[in-house]
Formats: sequence, C-alpha cells, structure tokens
Amino acid sequence: MYQPTSPTGHANDCIARTLAHAVECADKPRHQIAREVGMHRETLLRVLRGERPIGLDEAARILVACGASPRATLVLALTGQEDLACEWMRTEMGEFLEEFISALPAHLERTLGRRVEDVRPRWANGTSQLVARMLAKHIDDFVGRDLAMSLSR
Repeated sequence: MYQPTSPTGHANDCIARTLAHAVECADKPRHQIAREVGMHRETLLRVLRGERPIGLDEAARILVACGASPRATLVLALTGQEDLACEWMRTEMGEFLEEFISALPAHLERTLGRRVEDVRPRWANGTSQLVARMLAKHIDDFVGRDLAMSLSR
C-alpha cells in the first residue's frame, strides 16, 4: 500500500540532497567539514544520505563550512528550488539572496508600518516579478554607465 511521504520527511530529503551537493563541491574533505561542524564523520554521511534527520541549525553550519550561503540555500531548497539552491549556493546571486532575505522583513515593517495588515498573499508573485524587473533595470543602468565611462576615456 502507498504511504505518502510526510512533509517533514520530504523537507529532510531536500535538505540532505542540497547538503550532499554542498559537501561534494566543497574545497575541503568531508572529515574536515564534519570536524568544523562538530559532528562525527559517520553522522555527517548519514545526514547526507538522508538517513538521519537534520535540524536547520546543523544544516546551516554544514553550509557555512562548505562556503555556501546558508539562509538562501535552505530557503530555496525548502521551497522546491533545489536546483537553484545548488547552483547559487556559492555565487554572488546566493549572497544577494542571503542579504535580501535578511533585510526584507525589516524594510517591509518600516515602510509599510500599520499597512502591513493590508498586504494580501496573492500579491506575492506579482511583487516578486516587479522586484526582479527593477533589479534587471538597475543592472542594465549600471552596465550602461560603466560602458559610457570606459568609452569616454
């Protein structure tokens, strides 16, 4: 008989696969990562295989030891974006997302104030598209200015 996977089990599997990728691509051996995290090497292997549940704090420590952006990587993995989590974990995009995720709540609170209660969940997708377009325009403007400065020399 089919037994559905619990959301917790699925989340653990996503995190395990993402951590396995981080450890594989790290510039240091597994035993060193385990030591830095304060975990036995065999325990780390069980975590990476998804055989041992892992807490978010342990997962974040493993990602830091591997040189990855922990918050951004975990958010992407847990929201079904494992491929992006693995692709961005050691890039400037990962660092950007790390800072963005950390800064956004305070800026929303400060900017919206009491209107935070008026925000509707259905606006999230459109707002994320707007932010992405604004960021793309900012990059285009920055590249344009940089190119104009180099041509004027």
